[in-house]
Amino acid sequence: MRFLHTSDWHLGRSFHRVGLLKAQAAFLDHLVATVRDREVDAVLVAGDVYDRAVPPLPAVELFDRALHRLAEAGVPTVMISGNHDSARRLGVGAGLLGRAGIHLRTDPAGIGTPVVLTDAHGEVALYGLPYLEPALVREQLGAARSGHEAVLGAAMDRVREDLAARPPGTRSVVLAHAFVAGGAPSDSERDITVGGVAAVPAGVFDGVDYVALGHLHGAQTLTPRVRYSGSPLAYSFSEADHRKTMWLIDLGADGEVTAAERVDCPVPRPLARLRGRLDDLLADPAHDRHRDSWVEATLTDAVRPHDPMARLAERFPHTLSLVFEPERADTDSLASYAQRLRGRSDRQIAEDFVAHVRGDGLDTAERAVLYGAFDDVRVDAATTEREGGR
Repeated sequence: MRFLHTSDWHLGRSFHRVGLLKAQAAFLDHLVATVRDREVDAVLVAGDVYDRAVPPLPAVELFDRALHRLAEAGVPTVMISGNHDSARRLGVGAGLLGRAGIHLRTDPAGIGTPVVLTDAHGEVALYGLPYLEPALVREQLGAARSGHEAVLGAAMDRVREDLAARPPGTRSVVLAHAFVAGGAPSDSERDITVGGVAAVPAGVFDGVDYVALGHLHGAQTLTPRVRYSGSPLAYSFSEADHRKTMWLIDLGADGEVTAAERVDCPVPRPLARLRGRLDDLLADPAHDRHRDSWVEATLTDAVRPHDPMARLAERFPHTLSLVFEPERADTDSLASYAQRLRGRSDRQIAEDFVAHVRGDGLDTAERAVLYGAFDDVRVDAATTEREGGR
């Protein structure tokens, strides 16, 4: 059975204020064409269909057109909600859509109820695990502890329990939206850390034949059976080196992954991260190839140049981001605030602030209070959305 694994569409998202709706429409055209041309048996969409809980109307219309085209192609689609989606909104009409072959899995209650497909070798059970916010689903799933590993473990227990009751030889696929240990993040994913821990071990998914992951925006293989498809478009300059693809997965008669091929996605415009003094960036012929790229320029001039963005735009018309990192001694206390914070999580920044203000770091109890406050804010936002708030 052949699957097309994709995720993290983030419909409605922009790139440094540049709208991406046309690029997202081109990707969906490509997806539908791939389904037809490569004889795909089922499409797997591992979450973050939309970029936010209340997406703009053009994004909803684009999604609606995509669903109609997939249904017309007669190829089953299994889709889960991610941490950017509103599970309730995305799941509206799931029962009716299921009759058309579009299977939305947004409710944790349905984790143990798979979509069952059949080929010449028997049945394949596809289980959809929507993004599971630990504080909201722990009791429902009967997890022994809070945290992503515990709730995903409880969800997988339900999957394995259902699978054990099926005919011997039933193959299995799980869709999940999570940060799995070993995966490489980028700057454009929303932090899902709980209690200071974001990642879960890949072993939590033991017992199934293929795991189609979403959340991280770079395509990557954690094991031959556990893969991220990544996002179809770049959503930050940290993804400049990403090759944006979908996975074409062939599942054999015994559940083995017999083939895994990366299918390239359309690139609306390449990304370029340039670094150096302004005069050098403007004069270096090696940068001619970036004239049509979206450009992030990091200027290292010791003194900030006059009108740098306008000067850059003359050579690189699609410059979107300008960063200043003057070349100074490592001990220079005037290093930019943004530079000092780069790559640090919100929790690390908060801890550093406390240490700076009082001259001493946090002890274990204080760190637990701080982490709990971050968790409470995120859970409160998720609860408000789930109950219909804005």
